[in-house]
Amino acid sequence: MANKEDIGFTLPRGATGFFQPEDGLLPKTDLRAFRAALHTAARIAGGEVGKVEERAYPRTFHTAEVVQSAGVSIVLCHAHFPWIAFAQSRGDWHEEEFLVPPSWASSFTALGFMVLGSEKLATPLSRIDTSLLTQGEWRQVRYHGVTTLGGVLFNAWD
Repeated sequence: MANKEDIGFTLPRGATGFFQPEDGLLPKTDLRAFRAALHTAARIAGGEVGKVEERAYPRTFHTAEVVQSAGVSIVLCHAHFPWIAFAQSRGDWHEEEFLVPPSWASSFTALGFMVLGSEKLATPLSRIDTSLLTQGEWRQVRYHGVTTLGGVLFNAWD
């Protein structure tokens, strides 16, 4: 269901974390690259890497902290595609509480990740190209009442 007014973002099959075995396995984000970018980001921010929590089913993302004297930044990394977001707090589901990326987020981009801002993550699905999602993925999106890009990408559907 492509939309002519989309914001230039296409959700690939598996962006929701759901897949059918007959469709093949989903790709995995390079966790070593994420950790390397995280350490670079912490260094640039004048802080250090705090707790890193690898994705656990049914969550679709890894969570990490960059600890600075001013506080802790929560970094989310999609488990299947190289997308980074920043959230107000840890949790299994994020839909609207995303933050504007800090200036040091560019360290993720330099290592091949796409940093998604709060405005983009709040975009309604009606403005995103969702034509590659499977029927099964759409069933889950509808069942859970998810309406935003961020809600689709950073969730725990179970």
